[in-house]
Amino acid sequence: MINKYNSEYFLEGQVLLIDKPLTWTSFDAVNKLRYNIRKEFNIRKIKVGHAGTLDPLATGLLIICTGRFTKKINEFMGLPKEYTGKIQLGSTTPSYDLETEIDQEFPVDHINQNSINQIKDQFLGSIDQVPPLFSAIKKDGEKAYEVARRGETIEMKSRAIEIMELDLTLIENQQIEFRVVCSKGTYIRSLAHDIGKTLQSGGHLIELRRTKIGDFNVDNSISPEDFVKDISST
Repeated sequence: MINKYNSEYFLEGQVLLIDKPLTWTSFDAVNKLRYNIRKEFNIRKIKVGHAGTLDPLATGLLIICTGRFTKKINEFMGLPKEYTGKIQLGSTTPSYDLETEIDQEFPVDHINQNSINQIKDQFLGSIDQVPPLFSAIKKDGEKAYEVARRGETIEMKSRAIEIMELDLTLIENQQIEFRVVCSKGTYIRSLAHDIGKTLQSGGHLIELRRTKIGDFNVDNSISPEDFVKDISST
């Protein structure tokens, strides 16, 4: 079997669909691919970058571009994205997800599928969203999460986003299973927090997977480890 991969293949430019593992940063995945491409094909220098960060506690589709195709990164970053995941109702965390410990608890007995359906439309269309303090947004040259981890707070300004589709289903243990299609710049952690707040129960994100970016689907992606196996000489 002839291996289709060679140095020119990656230098000319490729769009690689990677399924980012849990706990990996997006840069972990980029660095893994860059290192192994350079090593396998004896390339001294090659551009490799991703088209949209995924948090370490999220899994799913990461578009990674190589060579000349890194010029397409901004184009890909502007595409709508689809996510699935779970929101835990009844409690909040400072980071809006599992990165930090629960700081407040709330009653949940009043919540049912009907009450969830009633608030859903509030999150559809163009809305203003406040990013989480635990984010990479810079304030006075410093990333917000660096400030948050010191126990300090700063004012996070709202930004306009768009939610095109939103499915919310109440499941066991007072959790909401969701699917959302949204614009660039949307923080799903903030969406989870705001849904919990609107339901007067609190809520935080406990599971997140990016399933689509534009027409690119995670079903067509591979893990970083499988990519390394694919390019290795046989």
